[in-house]
Amino acid sequence: MSYVLGLDLGTSSLKGLLVDKSGKVILSKSADYPLESIKAGYSEQDPQHWVEAAWKVLKAMIQELPEMKEKLEGISFSGQMHSLVLVDEHQKVLRNAILWNDVRTSKQCEEITQKCGEVLLKSTKNIALEGFTLPKILWVQEQEPEIWAKAEKFMLPKDYLAFYLTGNIQMDYSDAAGTLLLDVENRVWSTEIMETFGISESFMPELVESAGFRGNLLPELKETLGFTRDVKIFGGGADNACAALGVGIVSEGIGLCSIGTSGVFLSVEETAEKDYQGKLHLFNHVLANTYYSMGVTLAAGNSLSWFKNTFAKDLTFEAMLKDVATVNVGSDGLIFTPYIVGERTPHVDSQIRGSFIGIDTHHELKHFARSVLEGITFSLKDSQNLMENVANKQFSKIVSVGGGAKNKEWLQMQADIFNAKITTLTAEQGPGLGACMLAALGCGWFENVEECVTTFVAYSEEIHPIPENVVKYQQVYELYKKAYPATKELTHQLQENL
Repeated sequence: MSYVLGLDLGTSSLKGLLVDKSGKVILSKSADYPLESIKAGYSEQDPQHWVEAAWKVLKAMIQELPEMKEKLEGISFSGQMHSLVLVDEHQKVLRNAILWNDVRTSKQCEEITQKCGEVLLKSTKNIALEGFTLPKILWVQEQEPEIWAKAEKFMLPKDYLAFYLTGNIQMDYSDAAGTLLLDVENRVWSTEIMETFGISESFMPELVESAGFRGNLLPELKETLGFTRDVKIFGGGADNACAALGVGIVSEGIGLCSIGTSGVFLSVEETAEKDYQGKLHLFNHVLANTYYSMGVTLAAGNSLSWFKNTFAKDLTFEAMLKDVATVNVGSDGLIFTPYIVGERTPHVDSQIRGSFIGIDTHHELKHFARSVLEGITFSLKDSQNLMENVANKQFSKIVSVGGGAKNKEWLQMQADIFNAKITTLTAEQGPGLGACMLAALGCGWFENVEECVTTFVAYSEEIHPIPENVVKYQQVYELYKKAYPATKELTHQLQENL
């Protein structure tokens, strides 16, 4: 039986997932690499560390499963979005990659908005934020002109790894959509934006489909690793898009609620015509001619971790949350806003800060713990609300993954707050499974993506909304929405006085 390999290039580690034609995970390996921060707000990595991590994963897999040398058919990728890799005319890396979570580019974002804000929103469907790639390019232009003068091409992290494996410089549409340089609807690099900022067409990578063929594994690498057949390399995709594919989000009407350090609420869009005015991200999906909208809560699981470490340090998460089911919907009049590091959707406000509102003498740890869970979910509902109001979406099902899928009371809160059936997975594999699915599609294992999803994705329990809780939460959510405008000016002034 043949195998495909998905390489998930994250911020702190590279994870490899080997899967067979039945969708069974055969092997999983990972390798860590460091993050460099030379000053506050800076976040960088040496691309060579990604290559070394890939070698460690491949060698460890081959050592454990030698038959992989005969049976590996294809490789694809998922990767951290936005991070900038620059190479010279000899394809040598010119500097460390500037990562997605680097925030040095506020000045460049203001410049982009001033020079082409309307064009940017119309063409890329997004507004200028520090995380995107274009502001990083402008920063290098302005601050490191000697580097910029040598820069011949740019890549994103997974694309640099694919270049190392194939010798070809390419980028898939889902990752290109996060650069602020792609005309999302027409699926071409935006000449107007490039010309505005002095970026030449030769600087841009060739665009490929996520399940498209990049090239075969280079002969010298094939020989060194001992592969006996040509190994095909496929386009890959942005981490959130691959995560969506990996849980079966391939058509409208199904949502993804992903709660990690940050939180994501994501939905497929059949066209790029929805006008979210930059309040939601709109990107190309890993499926050809398909898109997805996505809202982000900056401190989702991070809010719960902060609360535990601050107020319940000696308890496990399970012990801290064991009594939340005994607390009434709405935490008996207590609301938490999870803005502890600012907020992205729908407010795009780096200065807003979190609040507990309605504290009463009868409130105990269990009330505060439940209000944190509710507040995180309300913040994600803001994204669902935008999708429903702007795009007239109706969600028949929402797949919950991450920390929010590990607590049954929290799953019930999600069903009640989102007013939708919540589904979990039998086993979470993250974006790496989506990368495997792209390789499987590229290899021609399936006639269509639906057949691939049926084979690779297995769902577990379903949680249905409780009607009386839905009504109560609708009332509490209306109060929650008033918290941002009520606290904005005050928290901004507090931040200014720090």
